[in-house]
Amino acid sequence: MSTNASDACYSNITGHTDFFPVCMYSFIFSVGLIFNVLSLVFFCCLTKSRSQTIVYMTNLALADVLLILTLPMRIYYHLGYRGLPQWLCEVLGLILKANMYGSIFLLMCICFDRCMAVTFPMSSRVQAGRKKAPLVCLGIWMLTFGASLPIYLKQKTVNHKQYCFDSLPVFAINPLVVVPTLFVGFGIPLVIMLLCSWGLIRAVRRSSVAQTNLVDSKKIQRMMATSLLIFLLSFLPYHAILGLLSLNRENTPCPMQDAYRYSLMLACLNSVLDPIAYYFITDTFRRKIFPLNSQNYDVNNRSRMLNS
Repeated sequence: MSTNASDACYSNITGHTDFFPVCMYSFIFSVGLIFNVLSLVFFCCLTKSRSQTIVYMTNLALADVLLILTLPMRIYYHLGYRGLPQWLCEVLGLILKANMYGSIFLLMCICFDRCMAVTFPMSSRVQAGRKKAPLVCLGIWMLTFGASLPIYLKQKTVNHKQYCFDSLPVFAINPLVVVPTLFVGFGIPLVIMLLCSWGLIRAVRRSSVAQTNLVDSKKIQRMMATSLLIFLLSFLPYHAILGLLSLNRENTPCPMQDAYRYSLMLACLNSVLDPIAYYFITDTFRRKIFPLNSQNYDVNNRSRMLNS
C-alpha cells in the first residue's frame, strides 16, 4: 500500500523515536481496543436484539478492532525499530486503510438506516430493505478489501525504495486512484450523512411530540451536528491531504508528507470516537426522542421502527 518517500525526508527521522506518533497510536490502541471489544461483547453476548442498527454497529466495532490491531507494529516502528519487513508494512497498511473505509461506509449506513426508520415508519418496502443489513455489511467488506487488494498487488510489480510506514501510499500519487477514492470513499458517504441528518431532524420537528416539552429539538440538532463534526474532524483532513498529495506527486515536500502522517493518526482516532458518539446518540434516540410512554401513535410507531 505504499511507495517510496524521499530520501531527504526519510533521513531526518531514521533511527529516532517519534514520540508524538508513539503516544497517539498507544492511546488509540489502548482506549479504542477496550471500548470496541466491550461493544462487541455487548452486541454479541449481552443483548438479544438483532436489529439493523445492532448489525451495523457490530460490524463497525469489528472494523475498528481490526484497524486498531495494526497499530502495535506502527508503535514499534516509531519507537525507532526500523527493521520491519516491507511486506508486513504493506499488509498492515492494506488492513488499516480497508477497515478505515469500512468504518466510513458503516457510519453512513447507520445514519441512513436511522433516517429511513424514522422518516418512513409505515413503508413495507423500506422495512424490507432495512432487513438486508447483513448483506449490506457483507458488500461493504467485499468492496473495501476488494478495492484495496488490486492496488496492493499492482504496486508489488514496481521497484521502489521503500521505508515501511514512512512511505506514502501509492494512491496518494496516482490520480487514477485518488479521484475515485475521494469521491466514493469520502464524498458520497458525507453527502448521504448530511442529507439523512437533515431528513431526520426534519422528521423530528414535524412530529407532534416535538411540539411538547417531552423532546428537546435543539438538543437533538446539536447531537446530529456533533456526530457530523466528529466525522469531518476524523476524515476530512486525511482526504484533503490526499488530494494535495496527488497534485504534488512529482516533488512532494517534507511538510506535506508529515501532514499526511498526522492526518492518518486523526483518522485512526475515529475508532475511539465511534463507541462514544454513535452508541450514545443511539441510546439518546431510544430514550429521549421517541418516548415509549407517549400516547402519540406516530411517535410510538417511529420509535419501534428505529429500534427494529
